[in-house]
Amino acid sequence: MTNGALKIWPQRDASGNFFNRTIDTDGKYYQTYGFFEMEAKLPVGKGAWPAFWLLNHDGDTRPEIDIMEAYSGGGPTSGWSDSNLHPTTFAATVWPTGAANPSAGQQKLATSDLSAAFHKYGLKWEPNRLTFYFDGQQFYTVNVSMSNRMYILLDLWFGSASGQPDGTTPTGESNSYIVNYVKAWQFQ
Repeated sequence: MTNGALKIWPQRDASGNFFNRTIDTDGKYYQTYGFFEMEAKLPVGKGAWPAFWLLNHDGDTRPEIDIMEAYSGGGPTSGWSDSNLHPTTFAATVWPTGAANPSAGQQKLATSDLSAAFHKYGLKWEPNRLTFYFDGQQFYTVNVSMSNRMYILLDLWFGSASGQPDGTTPTGESNSYIVNYVKAWQFQ
């Protein structure tokens, strides 16, 4: 924590491999339905894959709601980032029975550089509908029923659509995934 903000940054282990970092509320906090919001600034570079999501692993399925996933490492031809490997697009994805199965939908949102300023990523989760928000503006709705309790995850992983990190990937605190807050409201 620095000045009240959580910072998660790219770092290598003794073998030179990048650490995947995850902070979650599994075993501590679960919720079904409500409004979830995070305010954050994203990291840059090859391989960086920050996310804010909800997950359940109580049974055989693994329902998942990805509120924000960004992939800065693909470059401009990937549709996720600019030529300096700064994230300029993020996605919200809904997996009613887990990421190994077909999704109920995904929406990418092209924006300005998500590493240059703080932005709010939100989800209104109702019994038959999920509505996603960016900086307070609705940008995607999925009509789907998901009733499993879920826990919150914040992570900075490496790979997937962001490619593999390499010697050009900025490490250290100056390239942090900075989270000002994560909030969860229950409906009355």
